[in-house]
Amino acid sequence: MTSPDGLREPGGARAPEVEIVVPVRNEERDLAPSIRRLHTYLNDRFPFTARITIADNGSTDGTWVEALTLERELSLVRAVHLDQPGRGRALRAIWSASDADVLAYMDVDLSTDLNALLPLVAPLLSGHSDVAIGTRLAPGARVIRGPRREIISRCYNLILHATLQVGFSDAQCGFKAIRADKARALLPLAQDTAWFFDTELLVLAERAGLRIHEIPVDWIDDTDSRVDVISTALADLRGIARLDYGLLRGRLTVPVLGDAGGPPPGDGGRQRPGLRLQLLSFVAVGLVSTIAYILLYLVLRGTMGALEANAVSLLATAVANTALNRRFTFGVRGRQHAARHQARGLLAFAAALLLTSAALLALTAMSPSPGVGAEVTVLVIANLLATGLRFALYRRWVFPPPPDPARAVPPPQAAPLVGTVLPRSGGAGQPGGGAR
Repeated sequence: MTSPDGLREPGGARAPEVEIVVPVRNEERDLAPSIRRLHTYLNDRFPFTARITIADNGSTDGTWVEALTLERELSLVRAVHLDQPGRGRALRAIWSASDADVLAYMDVDLSTDLNALLPLVAPLLSGHSDVAIGTRLAPGARVIRGPRREIISRCYNLILHATLQVGFSDAQCGFKAIRADKARALLPLAQDTAWFFDTELLVLAERAGLRIHEIPVDWIDDTDSRVDVISTALADLRGIARLDYGLLRGRLTVPVLGDAGGPPPGDGGRQRPGLRLQLLSFVAVGLVSTIAYILLYLVLRGTMGALEANAVSLLATAVANTALNRRFTFGVRGRQHAARHQARGLLAFAAALLLTSAALLALTAMSPSPGVGAEVTVLVIANLLATGLRFALYRRWVFPPPPDPARAVPPPQAAPLVGTVLPRSGGAGQPGGGAR
């Protein structure tokens, strides 16, 4: 059956309590074993009615044929095909049309142990929580993965906490669930169509005051993963910058949907330059720092490797950059908290080092012996991407304004903001599609 938006809908009458979406793209080899394993678990050990939706987004191999075969053979499975790729695009399309009470998704490699599925969805079905996420970074989690992915994941979550002041521990674990009514209110606000989608949805959920429940998981890295870690990390950082800018400037308004908190307090207290002047000063300081960085890199490049010269040059200019921004961009004078500001500035430097080092590694992978000119070009581009991230870190975390004295008295609860809510829409259940 085909829905008006082109999605193939199952027949039947009864809606499941939980719909589990498995986004796939060119996963012909791994699809069937994973879906059969999940199907067996739902039939034998899961106490709620469930549906598995295979979301094929833009596959060019035999994934779609395999998905249709599984739909015919397994009672809890349906297959949905979208022409355009993108995990976020697939989740938005299916979740928006779902008739289930709780919407979940997991990666096709089933890196997360399925024993965590019941603890993930039970708090949502009971009404205890609104969103649930698997976390590999909380006490009790057991994780097996290589140092490269471990470092990137921890740096990403550190940046997310520093820039957007989030409270959840792990934004990237492919194991999440949300109540359908809350999803319908937040999905129109989420813009990303790829890997940043669920991070964005989590940030919006927290800003909306929803209760987020975390489940420490057992997680084993898929060594055959075809995700481009570097390009995905860069796209995620761009997403963080876009989301932070939208929230900071008031261009993104999040409805109040719960009472578990809400947005962190905004700027207050110390009189400091406005955002426009801060940006102009930051750009000016950045230009001076970049010129000094490139000159120092060229001097050091003759005596050390590219990665070493990059690290030393960034470290040397980072200290001066933090001091100049402290004085001129954010209007902080005197020695109070100067050491703390420099320490936090070095963490912002670490984010820039990660980006530029990743860019150099990517260049070396494409061309084993690139010229110094190519190295400098790549580093300039990577530094431009890091500039927006550093500004957000400086403004929100390195140089936060002192508390406003008016905040000493708890303010009255703000009136709920009006948000757009998607209407509940279609999608009937799969025949025989309930597992008890």
